[in-house]
Amino acid sequence: MRLQRVVRVDGTVEEGYRRALAEGEPVFVPTQYFADDRGFSLMNQLQGVLSPKGQVNYSTQYPGVIKAWHRHKKQTDFWMCLRGHLKVGVWRETDNEAWVQVIGEKQPGTVIIPPTLWRGAATVGEEPAGLLYYVTETYNAAEPDEERAAHDALEAFPWTVQHG
Repeated sequence: MRLQRVVRVDGTVEEGYRRALAEGEPVFVPTQYFADDRGFSLMNQLQGVLSPKGQVNYSTQYPGVIKAWHRHKKQTDFWMCLRGHLKVGVWRETDNEAWVQVIGEKQPGTVIIPPTLWRGAATVGEEPAGLLYYVTETYNAAEPDEERAAHDALEAFPWTVQHG
């Protein structure tokens, strides 16, 4: 397995989406906080990618949990960790290429994962993580666009903290 960081795209989420689809690889689009004496905001995060076929979801992941692996044939995922931190793992089975990216409060942005790539996430730290995610296809319980594998299906993927 060759492990690398997710490519950073400095631009809009829409530009990152086009690149992820064109290259068949995940991308990370950083965002910035807009802050003043009232608090802070993350704005215009999914502009240019929302469609009537998609849906927005929110999930809480407890400390020590690894949610992996799953993939979709048609769907692109847009992951943004709003609370705590997640280590995102992405794996392309055809050439055993893998990517890792930590996202969350101290590393705000969106990881865009195109179809066919395996994906998963592990909570970083002792606090729950909150994932806001947009998917380009509405969930169909009768015919789910999802295939699952165990979190340890990719041997040697570094879900735990790596020292050194």
